[in-house]
Amino acid sequence: MAASPKLPAFDPADPLGVDDLLEPEDLAIRDTVRTWAADRVLPHIADWYERGELPGIRELARELGSIGALGMSLQGHGCAGATAVQYGLACLELEAADSGIRSLVSVQGSLAMYAIHRFGSEEQKQTWLPRMAAGEVIGCFGLTEPDHGSDPANMRTHAKRDAGGDWILNGRKMWITNGSVAGVAVVWAQTEDGIRGFVVPTDSSGFSAPEIKHKWSLRASVTSELVLDDVRLPADAVLPQGAGLRGPLSCLTHARYGIVWGSMGAARSSFEAAVEYAKSREQFGRPIGGFQLTQAKLADMAVELHKGILLAHHLGRRMDAGRLRPEQVSFGKLNNVREAIDICRTARTILGANGISLEYPVMRHATNLESVLTYEGTVEMHQLVLGKALTGLDAFR
Repeated sequence: MAASPKLPAFDPADPLGVDDLLEPEDLAIRDTVRTWAADRVLPHIADWYERGELPGIRELARELGSIGALGMSLQGHGCAGATAVQYGLACLELEAADSGIRSLVSVQGSLAMYAIHRFGSEEQKQTWLPRMAAGEVIGCFGLTEPDHGSDPANMRTHAKRDAGGDWILNGRKMWITNGSVAGVAVVWAQTEDGIRGFVVPTDSSGFSAPEIKHKWSLRASVTSELVLDDVRLPADAVLPQGAGLRGPLSCLTHARYGIVWGSMGAARSSFEAAVEYAKSREQFGRPIGGFQLTQAKLADMAVELHKGILLAHHLGRRMDAGRLRPEQVSFGKLNNVREAIDICRTARTILGANGISLEYPVMRHATNLESVLTYEGTVEMHQLVLGKALTGLDAFR
């Protein structure tokens, strides 16, 4: 009888051996983003979060462009052309640093750049995408309004043609990541022909983007309101292929996919902090990691964390194969963000009072994920997407 092959050692950082599913190039991209985040974000993020600022955002954007992280899954026009799995790995590493950093990259690439890449004219692509991929121009995406979040079909922002063929935009958008630092905004508006997308240079007369302050979540992120007051745009500012809700919703699907991965980064960071704390913190004469209740918490956290990473990897492979459905993205966002929040909250209990300190990442991740839970589709919206897919019955109305 042949000898049994020698089993690899158990790796607490990768208990299911998920890295075995990755190619060398996947690992190289992941390690590049991880190293960048460790050097440029982690030493400063607690201070940025406490101050409620993201200083040097334009410099950070250029650095992210230099490592190919902006619009990285798009092809051509200066974009990296990475796989969906590689993009997902980058999102995981960025959100392990902070959700605000991943949001900067996600809005730039998966919303603003993706909209121009998929629905824009060749002139629009050539004008904007190379500079956005390099981080020279930051983009934002204007869909949500003060009175319309989950119901974008009833948005009030509108665009009308004047006698000369120009478009005149009026309205407001709310909770817009990157808004006040953006050089270009993709804005969705009602027209007489239905909802259309517009490429809006932010130096246009009548455009303003006051920053939203006093946030208790995503504090190291620029969040703004967009105000459009008789903004005049040329006839070719409209995205020629982006008619109807299909346009913005497809952009959101792409961005939600990044959240499926990114949320696991926040969860991983909190889990790792809890493991290290449990091994070093002593009570009753021994490390608290040696107590059964603490080990039960760590085991449950590890199970949900790595199940979530496997789910993200599976969806990434489906996206690379052109087989990923929006309902499956809803499945991933609904599960992974909920589980990530639960992992952060459990980690907080292991750290005790230290869990609320910015010396540790846990509470910062937990509060950030409260925003991630509801943006780009609330829990209820994703439940209804899955409910309709499972029953064939539409409960949205």
